[in-house]
Amino acid sequence: MNIHKEGYKILLIGIVSIVLLSTLVNSLLHFLIIPVIILLSIVFAWMIWFFRDPVRLIPLPGDDNVYAPCDGKVVVIEKVKENTFFNEDRMQISIFMSPLDVHVNRVPVSGKIVFSKYYPGKFLVAWDPKSSTENERHFSVIDQGSYKIGVVQIAGAMARRILNYLKTGEDVTQGGELGFIRFGSRVDLYLPLDAKINVKINDVVKGNLTKIASVSI
Repeated sequence: MNIHKEGYKILLIGIVSIVLLSTLVNSLLHFLIIPVIILLSIVFAWMIWFFRDPVRLIPLPGDDNVYAPCDGKVVVIEKVKENTFFNEDRMQISIFMSPLDVHVNRVPVSGKIVFSKYYPGKFLVAWDPKSSTENERHFSVIDQGSYKIGVVQIAGAMARRILNYLKTGEDVTQGGELGFIRFGSRVDLYLPLDAKINVKINDVVKGNLTKIASVSI
């Protein structure tokens, strides 16, 4: 199993913490050492699982196909007025990522990054509609050439670190790494109104594998 680079430091700290805590418990409360080791091992196994980075190949690459930027559940599909960049009506698709989902964020379409900006904010639960505009988030816009889409990484109640690897002016490839969010979060897509949506509310999607929409070009 591949481990994402964002997990290396945290997993190393976890190993050191387990060794130190186990040594302390063994010296002070020897009778608790076995249950403590079991508990710490479960926590560490979850950390490894959280930072997993499975290989995901786009099944049908194409400029007209928009793939899921993350794993999770579709919680919003609606037309909204997007005022951060587009200043027009857009189709919003929101995907909620639980702490059990893969948290690598991926590039949904190839193109050029024409906007990439971090916004500080609140830490409302990720399924709260206000989280799209009030939570800490990073807003990226990809210009495919024939259309533009917005990809917004949103912090949740547990997510305290949004990582975005995209720079304005950079060319990106569909399926490449967009970023990473730690410990539960949400990703919003803002698509053209004429996009054909291929998912519905409560659908479980997989980054790079689930086609979210098709856009005429």
